[in-house]
Amino acid sequence: MTHLWVRAEQRENEDRVGITPEGAKELMDAGYRLTVEDSANRAISTDAYRAVGCAIAKTNSWPDAPRDAIIFGLKELSDDGTPLHHRHIMFGHAFKGQHSGAHLLRRFKAGGGTLYDIEYLVDDTGRRVAAFGYWAGYAGAMVAMHCWIAQQKGALCGPIGAYSDRAAALADLGTALNSCANPSPSAIVIGALGRVGTGAADLCAELGLKVTKWDMAETASGGPFGEILQHNLFFNCILARPGTPVFVPAEAVSMPRNLRVIGDIACDPDSDYNPIPVYSTATDWAAPALRVADNPVLDVMAIDNLPSLLPRESSEDFAAQLLPTLRNLDTLDQGVWQRAQMVFEQHVAEV
Repeated sequence: MTHLWVRAEQRENEDRVGITPEGAKELMDAGYRLTVEDSANRAISTDAYRAVGCAIAKTNSWPDAPRDAIIFGLKELSDDGTPLHHRHIMFGHAFKGQHSGAHLLRRFKAGGGTLYDIEYLVDDTGRRVAAFGYWAGYAGAMVAMHCWIAQQKGALCGPIGAYSDRAAALADLGTALNSCANPSPSAIVIGALGRVGTGAADLCAELGLKVTKWDMAETASGGPFGEILQHNLFFNCILARPGTPVFVPAEAVSMPRNLRVIGDIACDPDSDYNPIPVYSTATDWAAPALRVADNPVLDVMAIDNLPSLLPRESSEDFAAQLLPTLRNLDTLDQGVWQRAQMVFEQHVAEV
């Protein structure tokens, strides 16, 4: 019997989950075994999983789970260096040249486990079967707007927190924006045709902002892209990979520009292919903005778990996308799961 073990997220400010109680029940009805760790922070309560028949385990007890259990979480594990023996489904951030990724792969190699990276769960056309992208774009644009608002008041953006829902988040942002001397900054989105870019553009549209939408055609020249510097806000929604052009070069901090806030929603500062080399460290909920220039001001927002600002809505959407693939966990040697394992095996062999 296939055993899926849903772990509690260990990261601060991470309230999302990849499967709903309804989805868990569907898997159990199909013959799967479901264990869900208790979590005081999860956007969906432990009691909701208990009510549909899931076994409940102690928080962060997954290292002691049966060896044949498949451990399912979203964000990174605690970095304690221990070998990883299980099969894990999560965002590993280990296959695109991230320096921290090699350490994670060495843990899998030492323990004989396998990483099924959610970002590499793709269908036979190469399209991801599930993604938080829309919510990352929407929430990322929202936080970047809060950075802009703080700038208008001569400040650096302060701590942010999760919202109960999209309507509450939009109402809060709209009120704050309308208090600014310039409530209508110009924005440019790169990657506008993708899920992430669509989310960012939708947020701008809901606020009534003028937004320039670019995608592959507009960046095919490889740059430089002076047009980006003419906008007040830039939202990067393109994942860093070999061949990705530089959108904002390091020297931009001292160049004439209208650009005041960069929302690096793709957020790969640790990658060798970072297209925004004006910064090299991600920001977080406690300090969302990193100031990289003072005259004129330029702030970078680069939070890597943005959908958690809207944890329930983003979880429910993602879980609905992923559930059809979870139904096939009993055939890991085929299709989506086999492709993800091949990517892992290629990269783990290199560490």
